[in-house]
Amino acid sequence: MRNKFLNTGQSGYHPFRKLKVCLSGLRYAVLYDFSVAYKVILSVLVLAVCFYFRQWVDFISVFAATGLMLICEMFNTTVEAHSAILWKHGKTKKYVSLRILPPRPPE
Repeated sequence: MRNKFLNTGQSGYHPFRKLKVCLSGLRYAVLYDFSVAYKVILSVLVLAVCFYFRQWVDFISVFAATGLMLICEMFNTTVEAHSAILWKHGKTKKYVSLRILPPRPPE
């Protein structure tokens, strides 16, 4: 899709290209993050059981929860990556909330 502000990209809307990018992100999340992988595998097993027994409300609930979990894990991975980059380059003085602060001594 063309960016009208930067004047970059290709003109036109390409839904299959967007779907391909989305699926490659999901593939990356499942292959390289164990917390995502086991949750997706567990969700697929529960979805298969719900589909087999025709429990549609349970199926839709688990499907929606799995989608929300994937969205949250991707945002979490993004925040972790950016905070690691900021930490590496020493810019945590500006961004104090991204630093790991030592615990307070007991009073």
